[in-house]
Amino acid sequence: MVEDFARYSSIPVVNALTDFLHPCQIYADCMTILEKSSSSPDPFIGLKGKKLAFFGDTSCNMANSWILAGALFGMDIRLAGPEGFKPGQRITHFCRESGLTESWRHLQDPMEAAEEADVIYTDVWVSMGCESEKEERLRKMEPYRVDSSILARAKESCLFMHCMPAHPGEEVSPEVLDSPRAILFDQAENRLHMQKSILSKLSSLSSKKLSS
Repeated sequence: MVEDFARYSSIPVVNALTDFLHPCQIYADCMTILEKSSSSPDPFIGLKGKKLAFFGDTSCNMANSWILAGALFGMDIRLAGPEGFKPGQRITHFCRESGLTESWRHLQDPMEAAEEADVIYTDVWVSMGCESEKEERLRKMEPYRVDSSILARAKESCLFMHCMPAHPGEEVSPEVLDSPRAILFDQAENRLHMQKSILSKLSSLSSKKLSS
């Protein structure tokens, strides 16, 4: 529906969240990675070659969004999740229609996905609207819980990220949430700054249009 609004609207439409993509979150997350682990603020330089491993429901909007970000910025995206929860063809078509080359792999071995990762990322296992599948999802995704053994396979400087709300003991263990590597609240703060910058940009464009 948001895409339809944008297609037919005469004014800008911001995708704050859909079942397919979560671009505002990804913008804030990329900003946070650059702040924490890059010498360059330019995402085309600072994110290029970064290894990000996403665990759990790899068919969700956040997984799709990281596939898109990886294609845009040249990141190495690993998706670790069970069969039946892989990204669909829609994100592949979206990337190709946008002229982007995908750079992601789907892995069933969580340790392989975590190997030498710069960023470990996860999201809730039971998204809104999927409550009836809760028991099945918890059972199938349990091997993909992010815990200290996962972080141990990543780089020593690895960051742990989660778009929140988090469920300790489900997709992530309490010790990882409380570890110095966890930067969840930095992500949350940067959501505010990123949303402000988007609105500022749109206001600027509107002002130029009115004055022309």
